[in-house]
Amino acid sequence: MKAALLSVGTELLLGEITNTNVVYLSRELNTLGIDVMYHYTVGDNPARLAEMIEMAFKDCDLIITTGGLGPTQDDMTKEIACQVMGDEMVLQEDILEEIKRRMLAYKAYMTDNNIKQAEMPSRAVIFYNDAGTAPGFALDRTLADGKKQYIACMPGPPREMKRMFTRSVMPWLEGMAEGVLVYKELRMFGIGESELETALLPLIDGQTDPTIATYAKDSECSVRVASKRANRAEAEAAVEDMIRKVDELVGQFIYSHDDEDLVRVVSRKLMEQKLTIACAESCTGGMFAAALTDIAGISECFDRGIVTYSNEAKIQELGVKPETIETYGAVSEETALEMATGIRRVSGTDIGISVTGIAGPGGGTDEKPVGLVYIGLDYKGEVTCRKIDRRITDRGRNRRYSTLSMLDMLNRALG
Repeated sequence: MKAALLSVGTELLLGEITNTNVVYLSRELNTLGIDVMYHYTVGDNPARLAEMIEMAFKDCDLIITTGGLGPTQDDMTKEIACQVMGDEMVLQEDILEEIKRRMLAYKAYMTDNNIKQAEMPSRAVIFYNDAGTAPGFALDRTLADGKKQYIACMPGPPREMKRMFTRSVMPWLEGMAEGVLVYKELRMFGIGESELETALLPLIDGQTDPTIATYAKDSECSVRVASKRANRAEAEAAVEDMIRKVDELVGQFIYSHDDEDLVRVVSRKLMEQKLTIACAESCTGGMFAAALTDIAGISECFDRGIVTYSNEAKIQELGVKPETIETYGAVSEETALEMATGIRRVSGTDIGISVTGIAGPGGGTDEKPVGLVYIGLDYKGEVTCRKIDRRITDRGRNRRYSTLSMLDMLNRALG
């Protein structure tokens, strides 16, 4: 089955809100084995909405709309969908009673336009909304050649839409899906997209099913392995078999087989191994500490983070030797290692990790260019250092990459 996603709302076209609904629905529909062919967005204009629905049906069997189901005059999705599908609107008494109950619970005044939300196409399958007042619905029509087309309309607020989709729309769709699509996303760090694709060419060339797709994210890469089969067990087996082949080629760069962020992988390992950690940051300015403390439960492991930006701070807070900085510089392996050892000593943790570098865009020299970074790690007395020399002048990218590199170094050390 081929589907189009149709988002309704002038505010989307004006850029007043970000359309996260299409991201969520595209993923969910693909999981059901439904191919999403198009994303459309149309304003609150009845004529253009009707035209867009008919246009989408030229190539698709299914249209899913979000938005335009509210009580105001510009909310016309329901009426236009009903018109295009050849149905008529009727008042649904049970829906009206539910809206009255909700308005009473909200201590809100019931107005005449709220009654509009209880008017639905007569043939519709109703999707009740337990997170708002606007119900959704599904409607179908049969063409002259016997082919069926379907439209499902849901509210625009993401919280309402997601609850309605998982509780009502997904079960309705599962009966119509042709096959089951299973996919996994492998997350990687330390390899570029072009290098990754080259490494995977033996698997990508001539691929049919499962399929492999590479993606570049912020300083990272991912590989999506997907299979569409008659049933879930067959699809899952095909995906796992392909993942084993991917592992053989680029496994050293993979940190997650389940589309997890690197910080979540590291945090879970720290908590499972009951290890404590403290960090000393210079060029990243606290980004590593911020990333860790975004994770619930990390207080079991994370002791402290210190931003030692100046040379004096490195000396006073961490005990870095003045002669080390004088001889090798603040941006050096020697300083990074003393920072890591110093923060571990000060905090009494199992792990001390540090970073020092030149984030840019200025401040670099021929000997020490912008983008040069050193990461120190003291893991229970065993000290190691990683050097990064990317020659990139973008300050933000350098700081983000340095933070990810700290997490990657820690992830590898934790096994």
